[in-house]
Amino acid sequence: MRIAIVVRRVVVATLLPLLAACASPGRDAPARAVVEPIALRVLAFNDFHGHLRHGEAGMVIVPDLTAPGGTRRAESGGAVGLAALVAERRAGREHVLVLSAGDLIGASPLTSALFHDEPTIEAMNLIGVDANAVGNHEFDRGRAELMRLIEGGCAPPATDGVRASCVSPGGVYRGARFPFLAANVRDDEGRPILPASIVRSLGPVRVAVIGAVTRTTPTIVAPAGIPGLRFDDEAVAINREVRSLRAQGIEAIVAVIHEGGRAAAETGPTGECLRASGPIFDIVDRLDRAVDLVLSGHTHQSYLCRRDGIPVVQSAAYGRLLAEIDLRIDAGSGDVVPGSVTMRNLPVVHDPARIDPRVAALIERYASLARPRAEREVGRLREAVGTQASAGGDSPAGRLIADAQLAATRGKAVGAAQVAFMNPGGIRAGLPLREPDGVVTYGDAFAMQPFGNSLVTMTLSGAQIATLLEQQWTGANRERARMLQPSAGFTYAWDADAPAGARIVPGSMRLDGRRIEPEAVYRVTVNSFLADGGDGFTVLTEGEGRLGGPQDLDALIAWLRVQSPAGIDPGSRIERRAARP
Repeated sequence: MRIAIVVRRVVVATLLPLLAACASPGRDAPARAVVEPIALRVLAFNDFHGHLRHGEAGMVIVPDLTAPGGTRRAESGGAVGLAALVAERRAGREHVLVLSAGDLIGASPLTSALFHDEPTIEAMNLIGVDANAVGNHEFDRGRAELMRLIEGGCAPPATDGVRASCVSPGGVYRGARFPFLAANVRDDEGRPILPASIVRSLGPVRVAVIGAVTRTTPTIVAPAGIPGLRFDDEAVAINREVRSLRAQGIEAIVAVIHEGGRAAAETGPTGECLRASGPIFDIVDRLDRAVDLVLSGHTHQSYLCRRDGIPVVQSAAYGRLLAEIDLRIDAGSGDVVPGSVTMRNLPVVHDPARIDPRVAALIERYASLARPRAEREVGRLREAVGTQASAGGDSPAGRLIADAQLAATRGKAVGAAQVAFMNPGGIRAGLPLREPDGVVTYGDAFAMQPFGNSLVTMTLSGAQIATLLEQQWTGANRERARMLQPSAGFTYAWDADAPAGARIVPGSMRLDGRRIEPEAVYRVTVNSFLADGGDGFTVLTEGEGRLGGPQDLDALIAWLRVQSPAGIDPGSRIERRAARP
């Protein structure tokens, strides 16, 4: 026993000086090494919509090097330009994340859509996208098709007889090499259908990316494609995932949300958003303050601002802009260093001298396969058909499509329609005027109407038509009006000062000059998406005597052929009244 006591005393006596030295380093002891913050660059874009070819997205504004402080317009770069810019901004950086904020696919031009959007996924694989937060348009063709695009495999023959799958070399489609994220999408048993987040290690720290899609998705995609799916509140779902990630010791968190809003180009003195409005800002207001950055989409806007200290970014659409966000992460805490976030939107331009040859070869292959169909003449125009809405809310493109759909279903054999209505979200582009003869190609028509909906003619009462028009401002359309585009002969007026649900001016609805009577019945044509209550027009599900008609694209092409060279009805069919300016 005595020996044990002596040994213990010797050990303690030996350790005490060492412990004291650790606790109180001498004046000449070396200083503890300072660990520098980890630099992370986030490159982000949103709402690409399969715009693979340069120029498909129109023009972008770039600095004019010949005029200090000036700007000029340049052709957008498509996937080749996007790949080149991503590579340039990634060069020399150890830690970079490339993120998409949804609607990567869907409502795409022919080069992508003709092949089930497989070319876009393959291009993004080459670019090196790290994750895509699923958007509403990823559900355009239903859950099963979305999962196939992610996982790979060939699609069954298309019902419209147009689209083809697995036409890449080797006859295979291997799927996405990056995850699609959706923290707020679950099946009817509450199980997630996609990962909520990803985690990446950056040396000694970890960063998480959480994805979410607008909860309004069920109102803006075909209901037949998403049975059994629920789209939860975005902020609630993200905050739930934030708690899980922080429990794992992860503090640097990026939220990628396919929802948006609008904000002024300029910001306040601390970078706050000015005149900010829309669902994304309501979501950000309810997010856990542990979220360090929000990437948004859906509304095709460009803004760089802060909301209660959280950076909120959106980069227009169609790959015209690439957001570049630089931030630093504290190596000790693992959190983003306060005040370290800088952000800007960079134009994506077409520059033949700066291309990724792999992406260029991929796109040229698909473009060459699509070219015979894309360049086929389907009609001629006397003037361009624009999408700019009148004060009332209808546009030349909307009037043209509605007229085409009425013409396709007017005969007794196809529905005996009296009026047609087109949803504005289904009009993806106008029709350009090509000199010298105004030729309209199949590719032009497809870009205008890429969804492949069929036409449905039904019977509605005058009262139901009034309800249909009131739903332009109510329910799912309360935040942002969706003005239906009427065919020729149908006119009405609405009062901007009246409350939502009571805006149609009494007695103003007329068909071929005759007043629409509440008790009378009328044959009405819409596309199949609207007929199922899409875009919040739920009254259309009550329509009786339904009769299916041709594809919407076929109706448009048939109208162009008959009318060529076609002119555009210059007169608005909707009148907006307001007592106050």
